[in-house]
Amino acid sequence: MAQRMTRPRVLIISPAAASANNGNWHTAWRWSRMLRPAFDATIALGWNGEPFDVMLALHARRSAESIARWARSKGAAENAQGLGVVLTGTDLYRDIQSDTQAQASLQYARQLVVLQECGAEALPPALRHKARVIFQSAAAQEALPKPTTELRVLMAGHLRDEKSPRTLWDAARILQPHTDIFIDHIGEALEPALGAQARACMVACPQYRWLGGMAHDTTLQAIAQAHVLVHTSRMEGGAQVILEAVCSGTPVLASNIPGNVGMLGADYRGYFALGDATALADLLLRCRAELDHDNGFCAQLSRQCALRVPLFSPATEQAAVRDLVNDLLDANP
Repeated sequence: MAQRMTRPRVLIISPAAASANNGNWHTAWRWSRMLRPAFDATIALGWNGEPFDVMLALHARRSAESIARWARSKGAAENAQGLGVVLTGTDLYRDIQSDTQAQASLQYARQLVVLQECGAEALPPALRHKARVIFQSAAAQEALPKPTTELRVLMAGHLRDEKSPRTLWDAARILQPHTDIFIDHIGEALEPALGAQARACMVACPQYRWLGGMAHDTTLQAIAQAHVLVHTSRMEGGAQVILEAVCSGTPVLASNIPGNVGMLGADYRGYFALGDATALADLLLRCRAELDHDNGFCAQLSRQCALRVPLFSPATEQAAVRDLVNDLLDANP
């Protein structure tokens, strides 16, 4: 790579602002910090023609207008100079199947980024050569001591249909007679009807608490204090909360969908079928029954999760993001 006299300018398009406190924003913010000081990195909601050397657009559909505008500025119908598109779960497992703007974004991109190992399998075969995996990251945290007389369960994610929170509520009702299993649920009600259902579950199940939205640092502390994180999603591009749990020494019970398997590995033992509240409740009962066993179910899951920690290190993510930008720069004439 030829030496550059000035810092290349990189624009990161996030369809969500900081106030949304969601995965898109956290990825954009983290990547902007990882690119500095080698690159001049800026976050914006869209691109309107300002001079940048590289654009990394999060979300093929929601950032489609900026992606198309960038490609037109380069005179490209495909493989536009300096353009990387980062694909979310709704991109991979819904939008690119039918949305013409999302499909066009795949063509315009010179590089496609997926955030877990199974992501490229959802792409059209002719475009998979553009894809690279960049795992997101979290700082490793020392595992916190936890009681053995009760099971503390946490789910963290805003209340919306893609996260399938009803699976958790149905499991909480099944577990209602078990007074030594406590379930906390962090996340804002992005769909008001789901907030009403969370409140109804609290009335029916005293061991379930919906805590609403919380600051990221507070959520990380709650993850570290839990025995197990539950992740019930219908679709995921690569859930940050899963790797945050893994890096905190907290094992995960997750729906068996590609986005979760791509994070935790095909041989992970903590999966339940999507929407199967009975299977989730059974896994939680097994966690509780074997909680004080050195080779119990939670302990086995913790050891499996520990093997994934190196994939989610900040240094690994930073190197991958910088490689992406340098490759996009080197592809420019």
